[in-house]
Amino acid sequence: MATSLEDDGEPNNQDYYSLLNVRKEELKASYRRLCMLYHPDKHRDAELKRQAEQLFNQVQTAFTVLSDDHARAIYDIFGKKGLEVEGWEVVERKRTPAEIREEYERLQRERDERRLQQRTNPKGTISVGVDATDLFDRYDEDDFDEAPSGGFPHIEINKMHISQSIEAPLTNSDTAVLSGSLSTHHGNGGGNIAMTIRRVTSARGWGEVEFGAGDVLGPVVGLKMFRNVTQRCWMTGQCGVQFSPRGVRPSCSLMAARHLDCNTMGYLQWRWGPNSAMTTSIVRDTKSTHLTLALQLGVPHSYLMLSCQYKFQDEDQTRVKGSLKTGWFGTVVEYGVERKVSRHSVLSASVSVGIPQGVTLKIKLSRASQTYLFPVHLTDQLLPSAVFYATVCPLLVYLAVHRLVIVPCTQAQKEQELELQRINSATDIAKKKQEAESAVMFLYFVLVFYIYLFHILFRCFICGSGVSGLIILNAWYGKFVSELKQEKNKVIDVTVPLQCLVKDSKLILTEASKAGLPGFYDPAVGEEKSLKLLYQFRGVMHQVLSADTEALRIPKQCEQHHLPHHLIKHYHPPKHHLIKHHPP
Repeated sequence: MATSLEDDGEPNNQDYYSLLNVRKEELKASYRRLCMLYHPDKHRDAELKRQAEQLFNQVQTAFTVLSDDHARAIYDIFGKKGLEVEGWEVVERKRTPAEIREEYERLQRERDERRLQQRTNPKGTISVGVDATDLFDRYDEDDFDEAPSGGFPHIEINKMHISQSIEAPLTNSDTAVLSGSLSTHHGNGGGNIAMTIRRVTSARGWGEVEFGAGDVLGPVVGLKMFRNVTQRCWMTGQCGVQFSPRGVRPSCSLMAARHLDCNTMGYLQWRWGPNSAMTTSIVRDTKSTHLTLALQLGVPHSYLMLSCQYKFQDEDQTRVKGSLKTGWFGTVVEYGVERKVSRHSVLSASVSVGIPQGVTLKIKLSRASQTYLFPVHLTDQLLPSAVFYATVCPLLVYLAVHRLVIVPCTQAQKEQELELQRINSATDIAKKKQEAESAVMFLYFVLVFYIYLFHILFRCFICGSGVSGLIILNAWYGKFVSELKQEKNKVIDVTVPLQCLVKDSKLILTEASKAGLPGFYDPAVGEEKSLKLLYQFRGVMHQVLSADTEALRIPKQCEQHHLPHHLIKHYHPPKHHLIKHHPP
């Protein structure tokens, strides 16, 4: 089925395969049959001729696109919007779908180049450190009189860090990045600002030059290079010079990475400078797990780290993670959970327990490209009570906030988006509804004069065999609360359009949204819809409920939904069910 890479909010993007009710390999036969049905020259009445011409033109447009291999390949990949992109006329025909996709992306890039000057990629981080050790560390008896009034623990913000960066495209290959940061710790702080120029030299590499200055570290000049050595291996190199009151301090680093298999990466990094070290790590990332094993040897920090992350395959993208890190500084165990709380927000909480670091609760909120980090230091000692409260309290608070705030806000947002979608598509839906009603009126006369008279009267009065073919008694399309209950104003009667699609006592609908069929429109935008049928075949009535995009073929060899025998015996379908259009 045709898909589009971009969604511009255009409602009811007509599906040509659904309009023709055909699979890709059955195009010509369906086209000929519909042309015979909708041809304007077969109708003398002016109104019927206008309605037939409208349907005939739609079928012609669909066939023109699908019969052209070039246009059909574009439509299959990008949908109707792909055909509207300017520049296809200069594209060589007889290309493969992969080549067409590349050409489409090239045309999209050319269009996006006009917007480069208006684009930025802001990234920011705000970190607020909280000292809450008075919650668990007891007062000494000699200092009890100096405790805060009322016996309340003293909680303070002892450090803060803010950083921000923006990008400004200069050319197709050059980008300027401006970044800055401010930090404070126990009343002492500082800041710095840096300008980086990045150039993409080829598809295999890029390089950047950095110039920075600050009130503490002094001016900095750096150079960084990236290069794809092979398809499975790449390297980065970085060097810099810092000018400080103590003199010139050079530094450099080199890192190589290689794909060990489709899910595993190996890294080797060497750093020389103030914190010289050699680090090697192996990272394995699969659909459900993320494992990291790292070993660092250096001065003054050497450690061994093992971390594991499990990803649940749910809508909220929940992740549970844990890590163990041990070295000369001690041992730290960290565990936590990460969960998507809205479309653009991810919330995570972790507890760090270490010797001699104590217990720290870390709360992190990522909103689009902004990150907010709140490390709360609870105690300098390893207290079970601190570990318990750091684990349980955030979980209880999250459950309460999720139930009372997040869920209602998310539902309200979805309803608002759905209502906005309905408002934006109201004009198009009204047009489609008018077209569907015109098509139903046209098909009504077609059904009376071509199908009903020929199929039913011929078999009843000439053959004398009675009505044994397929007759659509009633058909509804829209949102159903249950199989027997339909939602008001969200269901339409499609008996006549479906009867006209019956061929050789068979009704076959392909795997496509039925809103694109002649005489149909979408009565419930953005909601799940179904098709409910009540039909008669060989004197026996049957009922079937089919999903919107589900393929349908009736009659079935083994019917699963029979009406009770006493209803079949006493049920006499009125003739107007076949020739009149009744709203539900």
